[in-house]
Amino acid sequence: MFVIPVKRQSVLLLFLVYAGALLLPNAEAASCKTQSQMTPAQRDALSSTARTLLGNAQRGDVGAMRTNTIPAVAASFDGIASSINTLKPLVQGAVFTVDHLYALDASAEPVGSPRTDFYCGTPVVVLNFTDLPPGSYALAILHATGVPQPQQVSLILSQTTENHWMLAGFFTKPMVEAAHDGVWYWTSARSYAAKNMNWNAWFYYRLATYLLNPVEFLSSSNLEKLQREMDKVRPEGLPNAKPLALDAHGSAFQITTIDTTTELGPLDLEVHYTPDSAQTAQLRDPPAARKQVTELMSALLQLHPELRAAFHGIWVHADDGNASVFALELPMEQITTETQSAAVTTSMIR
Repeated sequence: MFVIPVKRQSVLLLFLVYAGALLLPNAEAASCKTQSQMTPAQRDALSSTARTLLGNAQRGDVGAMRTNTIPAVAASFDGIASSINTLKPLVQGAVFTVDHLYALDASAEPVGSPRTDFYCGTPVVVLNFTDLPPGSYALAILHATGVPQPQQVSLILSQTTENHWMLAGFFTKPMVEAAHDGVWYWTSARSYAAKNMNWNAWFYYRLATYLLNPVEFLSSSNLEKLQREMDKVRPEGLPNAKPLALDAHGSAFQITTIDTTTELGPLDLEVHYTPDSAQTAQLRDPPAARKQVTELMSALLQLHPELRAAFHGIWVHADDGNASVFALELPMEQITTETQSAAVTTSMIR
């Protein structure tokens, strides 16, 4: 299973949301207003609430955030509190800019509706929710800039019977990874795709998707175009539901995930594998462990030399369940493939 890198998007505790297909509006759909369709008073109220909440987050004032959160979410606030504590050091001294506002009217929706779709503006942006209680909501998307790691923050707001806006969901994402934004990764992915370097293109498209889509329940024509381009270059041999077997020097590595990471700063390829009993025994000896892991790196690069052009290095984790028993990161220039005399093959574990 692939995991999107830099996991800082909190759980929306009020309801589950998901990205849906870009569908044509129907007569029963709930209504949406973009910020250009709102009155100045509506825009000011939403902007003011969003800035106040983010000011609390910037100070790390979890108590104030909880006080201004609807009861259903405040009752289980740990996920949002964790996101606030992670965000605080990243946005000290940041300037917050309101990028998009959407007013969402679901007051006429029947109780228990399994799905609520909002179609917003032109070109259409679609917001999809499941199990959304009837009411008035808003989505505010803001950027925190002027800091080393710019962030995008999305707030779901719920309007009370006293016409007061309160927090109902909190999401954060970086605006850049390894000093590049989503548009740069999209452009680079297209360049790799044109050269049939599909492994590089695939991972760069995924980074572009992650950075350009502020929340998972939002869909647009541009995002769907990005998804279609990514689907066209999906390479064979990626581990998914089943591990990938990579054989090198007679040793079979069962690779469970291949992903990207910027945890050490530059963009690395991150590989997780499950060692067998013999490999686990070798991992108890540091020199043998290093040799085992570097053989995996070399075998992967021998099969896919294009990876050298797209990534700073490879970070390999040998896992025992959810624990990493050995990990090593090496820059590409320190990983050699010239000594790979044995055949290297791959297959999916059946």
